Amino acid sequence: MKIPAVRFGLIGYPLDHSASASYFTKKFTSEGLTNYSYQLFPLKAVEEVNSLLAVTSGLKGFNVTIPYKESIIPFLTVLHPDAEAIGAVNTVLVKTSGTGTRLIGYNTDAEGFRRSLPPTLSHRNALILGTGGSAKAVAFTLRKLGLNVLLVSRTERSQTTKSYEELTRELMHQFTFIINCTPAGMFPDLKGTPPLPLKWLSPGHFVYDLIYNPEETLLLRNARKAGAVTKNGQLMFETQAELSFRIWSEQ
Repeated sequence: MKIPAVRFGLIGYPLDHSASASYFTKKFTSEGLTNYSYQLFPLKAVEEVNSLLAVTSGLKGFNVTIPYKESIIPFLTVLHPDAEAIGAVNTVLVKTSGTGTRLIGYNTDAEGFRRSLPPTLSHRNALILGTGGSAKAVAFTLRKLGLNVLLVSRTERSQTTKSYEELTRELMHQFTFIINCTPAGMFPDLKGTPPLPLKWLSPGHFVYDLIYNPEETLLLRNARKAGAVTKNGQLMFETQAELSFRIWSEQ
């Protein structure tokens, strides 16, 4: 008897940078899951998720990336409490029964980020570059760890969000843990970088870029040259992927 196909995937646009399909294909092969597959679904609009579900048989779950981590929420049946608190989803469980299909939204970015942090993180003030879904997950995690968080945006302004032009020497001296949650510098935009005032970086800074492709972004290269400790998003990517698969497998 033929074993039914079990499918997973990633929605977002564009998806040229993503290593998700490669990661899961290797995982399924190594674990002998011959009927499992993972596919990239580059959707030009989040509304296309409905037609994707209609035509993709065996789809048990999918990940969500830029730019749909927030806009996917209205299409979901229910949210896990953490995803609801964060306001962003990167993992969706598809549950199909005789009564229809339910989409359950989770956020594994937050826990994936937490597990990727050094066990002896000494920084108490964090500067988060970006205000999208990934930034929301990072902010949620750091606040739970007791850090003071300030977001930086090109367009938004609020009590907790500054513009890049407002980053002074004093703020840069105070906020020594810097996390890039923007796509600036992600493949294929290898020359892109957030407009951070690099002249105020020092060996006392820790610069973490959630991007993992390329392995070292221009931001990380410049931060390293300034003497800062640097880290890319590879471990976070792998950890959130494993957490996503656990959700899909245990339901």
